[in-house]
Amino acid sequence: MGLPSDDVVVIRQPERPGEPSVITISCPDKTGLGCDLCRVILLFGLNVVRGDMSTDGKWCYILFWVVARGNKATRWGLLKKRLLGACPVALSLLLGMDSYYYGQLETEQQSQVFLLKFSCYDRLGLLHDVTQVLSELELTIRRVKVSTTPDGRVIDLFFITDTRELLHTKSRKDETCAQLKAALGDFMTSCDIEVASSEIAACLLASSSLPHSVMEEMFSVELPDEPSTGSLPTLNNPSVTMDNSLSPAHTLIQLYCHGHKALLYDIMRALKDYNIQISYGRFYASHNENCEIDLFVMQVDGKKIVDPSKQKALCDRLRMELSHPLRVMVMNRGPDTELLVANPVELCGKGRPLVFYDITLALKMLGTRIFLAEIGRHVAGEREWEVYRIHLGDDLELAASRNKIVEGVTKMLMGWD
Repeated sequence: MGLPSDDVVVIRQPERPGEPSVITISCPDKTGLGCDLCRVILLFGLNVVRGDMSTDGKWCYILFWVVARGNKATRWGLLKKRLLGACPVALSLLLGMDSYYYGQLETEQQSQVFLLKFSCYDRLGLLHDVTQVLSELELTIRRVKVSTTPDGRVIDLFFITDTRELLHTKSRKDETCAQLKAALGDFMTSCDIEVASSEIAACLLASSSLPHSVMEEMFSVELPDEPSTGSLPTLNNPSVTMDNSLSPAHTLIQLYCHGHKALLYDIMRALKDYNIQISYGRFYASHNENCEIDLFVMQVDGKKIVDPSKQKALCDRLRMELSHPLRVMVMNRGPDTELLVANPVELCGKGRPLVFYDITLALKMLGTRIFLAEIGRHVAGEREWEVYRIHLGDDLELAASRNKIVEGVTKMLMGWD
């Protein structure tokens, strides 16, 4: 929901091809603002390659240098609108707002959940094509149940919310089904959208339990002692240090690590969960290269981080976010092969966007069919995770290519070519 001002967010296009676009944001400050902005930028398929931010605790000024991933055109006007919606509203602006803007802000966090039901004949890459259509329509997938029947039909149940808050209207429903029909053609046989009742949601959204051994392996909080092997890039044990001697009011956090997609979001998410406020920060993250990040921060009470236990907890969390922001593994599910991907959820309930999109794209590129898919929430320790369970069937070749599947999905999620 945008603010009635053109000066809060300014996007400047590059003067020469290959250079990054520059996003300038000037708005009231709040804890976690950097995380919210990075999530929006990720949603539009952009990577932050450089950034600067500063705040006096009340007003902040942020610069993002961003580059697009892939050849898809960026919807810059819509991006600006979504960035505006993530910015807090200055009191002076709020008092001058009309009822439309105020109403939009009031309902922003109360999005209605809808159930999208459609059936179609199966084909390679089907689920990714559906996910791409929903993403372009700004429909957010909250949960999904996908199954394949013996006659080759796919039954899809998507629990979705609409960023535009228009899915209750006939025109928006018709637009969604029409876009799906255009993407799937004669493969699609039916499409229906309805409000998800609490009874249906409770029944269909119930997550199947994970074996204890899988929970232990996937949600282990121990940092790896050895560098990664194979053709995946080496993470080289990311460095996270704290220093309280350089500023009378702030703790300096310095990070040095290997770059990956959503790196800045992963860092900001951890700081947001710990209620850490950034007063000044600078970062540079080049694709597939090392990155350096300096952050002058304070606790929400305005004090430095001096408690050794708090310092250790935050440093360990940041190191984990830099080395293993998501978890990917393949396991047996009876005679079948199952891919599991775990995406950490913020305390506010949101997580990294487009994870399901990246998973389905990687599997499509690997030529791997999806027979069953489920998204559920699981709590491990003190953290909640969004777990994607992808049933890949009982093909003997799948069992022999586990490493290839894990590697392909991991590379896609991390942005490694």
